[in-house]
Amino acid sequence: MSHRLLTTSTLAIAIVAVAAIGSTSVSGQSGKASAAKGTALKTADGRPDLQGVWDFRTLTPLQRPTDLAGKEVLTDAEAVEFERKNALNQDNREAKPSFVQNGAASNTDVDRAYNDFWWDFGKKVVGTKRTSLIVDPPDGKMPPLTPEAQERGKLRFAAYQRAAFGPEDRGVGERCILGFNSGPPMLPSAYNNNVQIFQTPDHVVLLNEMVHNARIVPLDGRPHVPQSVRQWVGDSRGRWDGDSLVVETTGFLGETAFPNAGPNLHLTERFKRVDADTLLYEFTVSDPTTWTKPWTAQVPMRKSDQPLYEYACHEGNYGMTNLLSAARAVDKGKAEGGK
Repeated sequence: MSHRLLTTSTLAIAIVAVAAIGSTSVSGQSGKASAAKGTALKTADGRPDLQGVWDFRTLTPLQRPTDLAGKEVLTDAEAVEFERKNALNQDNREAKPSFVQNGAASNTDVDRAYNDFWWDFGKKVVGTKRTSLIVDPPDGKMPPLTPEAQERGKLRFAAYQRAAFGPEDRGVGERCILGFNSGPPMLPSAYNNNVQIFQTPDHVVLLNEMVHNARIVPLDGRPHVPQSVRQWVGDSRGRWDGDSLVVETTGFLGETAFPNAGPNLHLTERFKRVDADTLLYEFTVSDPTTWTKPWTAQVPMRKSDQPLYEYACHEGNYGMTNLLSAARAVDKGKAEGGK
């Protein structure tokens, strides 16, 4: 069950965005009937039709688990067992006693953002039954971090562990600026693993349900904005490569929604309509200041018949106010205790 709040405002944002760029929808009229005949779904201008709501929940991890080292693909029986064990683990987390544990009160059910009722990681592995979403390197693991990235990670972790001096000490997800699974790039996470795509001859809009981010991608060949202009989601430019939409993004801020990445992140995303119900999303990450070499992941997305709903999270929320006021109370207590 996704953690969603019913509203039409999210859809309105993207519809206004499409209208603002001066084009009308060119959705093809062939629909699923043509797909059933084996013909590609096309827009009125002959491009692959990528539009709709796409669900990318999956139990398949980003990196290959250690106990599956050397195993690229699960058998059908192994996939069923993998799904069963993960479902059992989720059920067991929810079943833990919340009131008394070892004779003492337990915060098991309340010491995180939500209890397990709200998580929606999915129940199935990807259709290819790969053991990792990472397809390159072949071991299914991220390449090693550079020394610079390791130091950056230590500083970020230290800042997160101490009492926050200000909101900038907290991650962009906690501040409701960006969601980990909305990226870019997009990766399955705890819930709201949905993206809606709008398409015109000159633009594509990628509207993520998580933290309601709408990325407007020009397709008209215009150059990137100067690198001196930095944005939370970077600066995206798209082009068609046969039946694949390719989106290149640069110009990120120093802090992104993507773990460990820095401002030199160069992201290449590819979107390909495999059939009526499947969109293959692939991305390659290149950042020589973070990883020792580029790496690539594939995330199959499934067509959804459900609309997006607003993720009601906003910067300056009560959670952040309370967190910072508590931190100042801790500082005050330490100061008074030292007198």
